[in-house]
Amino acid sequence: MPHSTILITTIVVSLGLALIMGMIAHRLKLPVLVGYLVAGMMIGPFTPGFVADLTLSNQLAEIGIILLMFGVGLHFSLNDLLAVRKIALPGAIAQIMVATLLGAGVAMTWEWNLGASIVFGLALSVASTVVLIRALEQRGLMKSINGRIAVGWLIVEDLVVVLVLVLLPPLAGWLGGHGSESSASNSLIDLLIVLAITFIKVSIFIAFMLIVGKRLFPWLLWHVASTKSNELFILCVIAVAVGIAYGAAKLFDVSFALGAFFSGMVMRESSLSHRAAQESLPLRDAFSVLFFVSVGMLFDPNILIEEPLRVLIVVAIILFGKSLAAFILVLAFRYPLNTALTVSVSLSQIGELSFILASLGMSLGLLPLEGYSLILAGAVISITFNHLAFEIVEPIQNWIRSRSKLARRLERADDPLAELPTSVASTHVTGHVVIVGYGAVGKRVGETLASKGTRYVVVDQNREIVEQLRKHHTHAVAGDAADPAVLIQAHIARANTMIITATDVLRIQQMVETSKILNPQAEILISTHDPEAATKLEKENMGLVFLDEQVLAQNITQHLLKNLHEPASH
Repeated sequence: MPHSTILITTIVVSLGLALIMGMIAHRLKLPVLVGYLVAGMMIGPFTPGFVADLTLSNQLAEIGIILLMFGVGLHFSLNDLLAVRKIALPGAIAQIMVATLLGAGVAMTWEWNLGASIVFGLALSVASTVVLIRALEQRGLMKSINGRIAVGWLIVEDLVVVLVLVLLPPLAGWLGGHGSESSASNSLIDLLIVLAITFIKVSIFIAFMLIVGKRLFPWLLWHVASTKSNELFILCVIAVAVGIAYGAAKLFDVSFALGAFFSGMVMRESSLSHRAAQESLPLRDAFSVLFFVSVGMLFDPNILIEEPLRVLIVVAIILFGKSLAAFILVLAFRYPLNTALTVSVSLSQIGELSFILASLGMSLGLLPLEGYSLILAGAVISITFNHLAFEIVEPIQNWIRSRSKLARRLERADDPLAELPTSVASTHVTGHVVIVGYGAVGKRVGETLASKGTRYVVVDQNREIVEQLRKHHTHAVAGDAADPAVLIQAHIARANTMIITATDVLRIQQMVETSKILNPQAEILISTHDPEAATKLEKENMGLVFLDEQVLAQNITQHLLKNLHEPASH
């Protein structure tokens, strides 16, 4: 019986070639993502030989994005998003405006019309969530404040793109594309109506997920888990992720990615969320590979020969223009240099959101084919270099802090949260405990110490957390504890103990070195959920390392109170 094997052929060839090219890239000390992109180019329509089905590849890649965003939601609660809203919301909007102006300005010098310039600038201004999450997970930064700010920043970008996708069709006629022949007044009325309907739909979707979904889906997951069938559990996780994403797109005009993100957020309320994340990981990784292959398939290498100068300009805007804007914005919000560099590097690439905008722009007659090719070239090159950009964050940070007085002033100038108030008595910061990082572990330790009347100072990069602690009369300092000036403000020189709950091994080492120089007698306790990091820290004699995420705070607290000659509560 004859039947089509296009889908099977596309999957087999894409994954098989991605494996081969990924291995070659790994041997050459390049990111495996480069291998996946090259594999896509090899089976794309612009190179000789076999050509995979591009439509099917894009749909398979969309499933990967859905599963990836579902995983992000499982690890990123609404409270996490709200915790960084003061920087992620205004920062993302300002950065999008700056990058859009840069891209649109360049496009206008190429004599493109207003509509093409705006779409082109917007496509260069939004980063790829897929690439970002991969980079953060590989470096163990997902749970760090820097990771939460970067992810929150991109969630805001997702929301902006949703709004742009709604606004572009009714505005296409005004911008020089295929628009309506109606008058401007009617077009404005239509625009306002469409905008109002969209806001209502999105609001209903979010309300449904936070009110109904928050209770329904965790209950469903628990009910399926009670059957003791691993197959049904995995099926439930995938069905919920894909089903909610599809329903959000069809019923509420919300992007697949945003719908999947919210489904993960509500599923996080279940005690089985960790298992759900682990079970969906293999499928997520497999389909995300197809995403990068599909990106490579769309890339026309001829653009590098025909328009090399324009390609360089596009890459410069992505790698340096919008990254520099983000860097300055984060420093302007008085966040540490480490946060500014991490966020700016996270944004130094473009991906799926840019492709969606570019495709819509072409369908509306706004963006020329050349613009689409330039956007793809910028995506391929920026994704390739993004891995290298993360690797140089630490050297750049050390260089700036050692060479630039201006950067140090921008980082901490006139910042009331960067130092303890002068009203704090010296007795309160003598023989005290310094808690670096006020996440789940740090918060529980702090609350236990407070109940015992033990003095402590919190150091955290999240300014909102520091503001809240000070409102509750808890001593706290905002900044990166890897910077000696921050630990000096926490009076590490007179502290009894320092508890570190950071995730970056290199930063932990810097904190420990500073502490040993300023106060060799202080005991150092380190919490981590990464066995490799724990082994490395123990070998280097960095301090007493605790490795057990579920009872981490309890173990640290009991050890600390015993060391302080106080009985631990049970």
